[in-house]
Amino acid sequence: MASQNINVRVKGELQNHLKQQVGRHGLYENASEYIRSLIRQDLKSRNEAWSWLRSELEPALRASEDEFVSVTAEDVISRNKNKR
Repeated sequence: MASQNINVRVKGELQNHLKQQVGRHGLYENASEYIRSLIRQDLKSRNEAWSWLRSELEPALRASEDEFVSVTAEDVISRNKNKR
C-alpha cells in the first residue's frame, strides 16, 4: 500500500497537547509518529471491543431455542428499574 500524505490542522488545546507529546520532551519524535500511534491504539481498542462483544453474544447464538425465555418490553423495563 502506497503512502499517502494527509494534512491536519490543530489549534488551541489540541495543538498544545500535540506539542507536549512531540520533540525533545515528548514521547514521540514527530507529529506523524504520534498520530500513527493514536490510530494504532484506536484500531486495537476497536478490535478489543468487537472481541468482547462477540464473547458476550456467542453463548446466546449457540444456545438452542428452548433455552430462551419470552419477555415483554415492560418486563425488561421493570427488571432494570429494580436493579437500581
